[in-house]
Amino acid sequence: MNDVKSILVPIDFSGNTEKVLAAATTMAQKFEAEIHLIYVAESLGEYATFAIPHISTDVLAEEMLQQAKVKMNHFLDHHREAEKDIKCVGEVLQGDDAAKEITDYAKANKIGMIVMGTHGYKGLEKTLMGSVADKVLRTAPCPVTVIKPD
Repeated sequence: MNDVKSILVPIDFSGNTEKVLAAATTMAQKFEAEIHLIYVAESLGEYATFAIPHISTDVLAEEMLQQAKVKMNHFLDHHREAEKDIKCVGEVLQGDDAAKEITDYAKANKIGMIVMGTHGYKGLEKTLMGSVADKVLRTAPCPVTVIKPD
């Protein structure tokens, strides 16, 4: 694992994001790696046939994408201020399958490791919701470290 020069950290801006990023930062310091933060915004394409009063799904999806970009910029500014010695870049992606977007990004950017959190779903909730972390673990082109929330 000495060739880890970049660490991908998918984030969702939840309370767990700071915990996952702290773990990734520790690893980045050890490997002298840069951090790539990504957020995957849902494209809402599957909801196009639903009637949503006063706004189309395209407009709503674009508004959500723009808000995610603003949040990412604020998050990056805060992290760069706190961790000046680690290069950190961020990107907001859009897609229907977050796990696929994460693994595609990892492949395209030759990521050495993925550090991500779980939502801690259990039982029926996990079955119904699926798990992005599980899908990434099965399909990632590199090692994956999963941080479980408290």
